[in-house]
Amino acid sequence: MPCEVINVSGNLISVRITGELKKAELDQMQTTTAEFMRKEGKIRILVSLHNFLGWEKGAEWEDTSFQSKHDSDIEKIAIVGDEKWMNLALAFSGKPFRPVEIKYFTPSQLELAHAWIA
Repeated sequence: MPCEVINVSGNLISVRITGELKKAELDQMQTTTAEFMRKEGKIRILVSLHNFLGWEKGAEWEDTSFQSKHDSDIEKIAIVGDEKWMNLALAFSGKPFRPVEIKYFTPSQLELAHAWIA
């Protein structure tokens, strides 16, 4: 599966995205994350991009209702991926416009990402 929860530990949910992210996959992941928030309260999210190829072309990505509804339930988001995706991933995550702390790390900084998100 190109977008999947790979680990849940305490209030941390770890997600792996492989290949091209499709809008339907993101929607499903947001539903899963919302359910996790209902159980755990405030959460932290670690997103790992593996062989990431970008976002599905032509999809309607402008829906920000998840962020509007759940940003107060998210403490931090760490994104780990190739440096070439950093600016686009941070823009896609809405970093400049959200109250959530969001940081991007390269694969060589994986331990640093784990320490920061903890």
